[in-house]
Amino acid sequence: MTSITHHIPEDLLIAYAAGNLAPAFALAVATHVSMCDECRARLGAHEELGGALIEEEAEAEVSDDLKARVWDALDAPLVPEKTYARSGIFPAPVMEALGGLPPKWKSLGLGVRQMILSYGPTGSARLLYIPGGMGVPDHGHNGLELTLVLQGAFRDETGRYGVGDLEVATGDLEHEPVAEDGPACICLAATDASLRFRSFIPRLLQPIFRI
Repeated sequence: MTSITHHIPEDLLIAYAAGNLAPAFALAVATHVSMCDECRARLGAHEELGGALIEEEAEAEVSDDLKARVWDALDAPLVPEKTYARSGIFPAPVMEALGGLPPKWKSLGLGVRQMILSYGPTGSARLLYIPGGMGVPDHGHNGLELTLVLQGAFRDETGRYGVGDLEVATGDLEHEPVAEDGPACICLAATDASLRFRSFIPRLLQPIFRI
């Protein structure tokens, strides 16, 4: 496994363990955890702590109607969920988001491509394909952006990000990520708000590409 130096911040890991992350961010965290022994161990610790806290909670009375609905749900036949193993550079959580199929890339110009995995009021998740030596236009953020490297590497004002590294970008970061020479940099990016591009052309195309 490639050495991972940029990990999930503690607050995001706790929110994920509690089930309080928006789906796009939960996908990014789940994918990083599947690649990172350190964060997987940290997540396990938070889950154990959460379980212990629940056990210490006082019992609460519930209505007979609620009990009946719970038992009915438990008696209902289970529909097996499809599970997807890792395929190439794509870990299992990404393969699940892809429905087990290869990405269907859409061109953004200059060799850069994307595939939107989810898009809605709570945020979006997408795969980005950036050829070696190419970059994403200079931009800031109106919210939170998580970018997880699946192949290759990129550099920006905050440092270098290789396979498994997670960049956490907030509203105070303006940067211009550039893929390193060599294999294309493929990333999983999750956002909860639109980006702020400085140049006119990216701003003009932004609604079309839903970035």
